[in-house]
Amino acid sequence: MTSTTSKLPVTKFKNCRILVNHKIIREDLWVRDGKIINPEKLFYGEKGHADKEVDCGNCIISPGYIDTQINGGFGVDFSSDAHKVKDGLLLVARNILSHGVTSYCPTVITSTPETYKEIIPEIKKQEGGPHGASVLGIHLEGPFISEEKKGAHPIDLIKTYEDNGFKEVMDTYSTLENVAIITLAPEFGNADVVIEELTRKGVVVSLGHSEANLEEAEEAVQHGARFITHLFNAMGPFHHRDPGIVGLLTSDNIPSDQEIFYGMIADGIHTNPAALRIAHRSHPDGMVLVTDAMAAMGLPSGRHQLGSVAVDVVHRRASVAGTTTLSGSIATMDDCVRHFKEATRCTIEQALEAATLHPAQMLRITDRKGTLEYDTDADFIFVDDDLNVSYTYIAGELVWDNSKDKIEVIQRSEDDEEIEYARDV
Repeated sequence: MTSTTSKLPVTKFKNCRILVNHKIIREDLWVRDGKIINPEKLFYGEKGHADKEVDCGNCIISPGYIDTQINGGFGVDFSSDAHKVKDGLLLVARNILSHGVTSYCPTVITSTPETYKEIIPEIKKQEGGPHGASVLGIHLEGPFISEEKKGAHPIDLIKTYEDNGFKEVMDTYSTLENVAIITLAPEFGNADVVIEELTRKGVVVSLGHSEANLEEAEEAVQHGARFITHLFNAMGPFHHRDPGIVGLLTSDNIPSDQEIFYGMIADGIHTNPAALRIAHRSHPDGMVLVTDAMAAMGLPSGRHQLGSVAVDVVHRRASVAGTTTLSGSIATMDDCVRHFKEATRCTIEQALEAATLHPAQMLRITDRKGTLEYDTDADFIFVDDDLNVSYTYIAGELVWDNSKDKIEVIQRSEDDEEIEYARDV
């Protein structure tokens, strides 16, 4: 029998340090009905108390990590095999809990209109739980990108919206339901119309795989774009007379009510530590850590798949087969957070917020995700001072325990058969 007015049990997490208001402070965390609650209202308004106490062993409690660009993992590729997408989503959602991720945006790279028509309806927004991390919506990366900056995207499927504007976008995707982010190149004609319409429909427009100059990038932001896909990668290089998209980090031509965020793959391969430091020191509040992970995450080196593209993974580096072109990563989010902190020498608070608060701000969901403020979802993780994850909670319930769990993976044999197995984390 609970002692609270609502008759729902209250859990008190004690002997912990919590990340709140950009600081790590020693304070208890109180949870009821999947939400973080204000204990003063419990004590003085309801005359209630905790029904259960959890000793956190002096761990840091951080909001759960949010990965806004993840192409797959553990043998699953979100851009292929439409009839297997649902099962693949469950497997990835379950396994990324071990890396502190409580919410994510499954990412689909440049594909055919037929593939989009099959896959997009299969990826629905849903809350997380013991079954895995929450799905916040789809990230569509392409096909409206630059051929010159295609990266691992198949060149024969790249399109432009220059002739038919937003109609071309809808003809390609068929629907925007459950779509959270679209990466596009803003240097084509009709960019203003397309970006404004996507923004009006609640889609975050991200600039990437682009040769846009700074003026074109600034115009895109003025029409509603607010994110940059994997800064420095697949875009024009920084030049002192025209810094290109990178120049948005310090531009003075961005509307005062508009924020700009940028994704960074802090895996030690995609971005040199010096570049990480330059970006972070230029615009620390816009840094959003992403994994850009592909199916090979969690698997041994070898030949893997990213959409319709074959990828070779050797020594943690994923490249288009037969080339040196990078094609996603095999990094996990907890690895990225640790590497980011080490490379930039930032504070623990800044490292954690780059994977929690900032992606939530970019997606405009801080009313429920990315913070430990009162009345937000009780999605959080326990980390030590070296940022190793030991426990993951969703809606106040323990969903992953480092001391007990294994992860499942799918690996393809040489004859392309799927072999499922589990391994220790």
